[in-house]
Amino acid sequence: MSTFLNGLLKFRRGPWEMVASILIALGVVMLMQPYFLWAYTYSFFVTLSGTVMFIIVSHFPE
Repeated sequence: MSTFLNGLLKFRRGPWEMVASILIALGVVMLMQPYFLWAYTYSFFVTLSGTVMFIIVSHFPE
């Protein structure tokens, strides 16, 4: 856990890519669930922000 937080604070690629991947997965789950309209409404923005974040952090140092 400490390594993960250090990686986030030092802007390392691995931890930030994991956060971006979790956002993308969360957006897809929000898109496919049939119960909450608010989740479906914001799913595109969550997926889009995770995708843009992944593109940006892929340029971070290893």
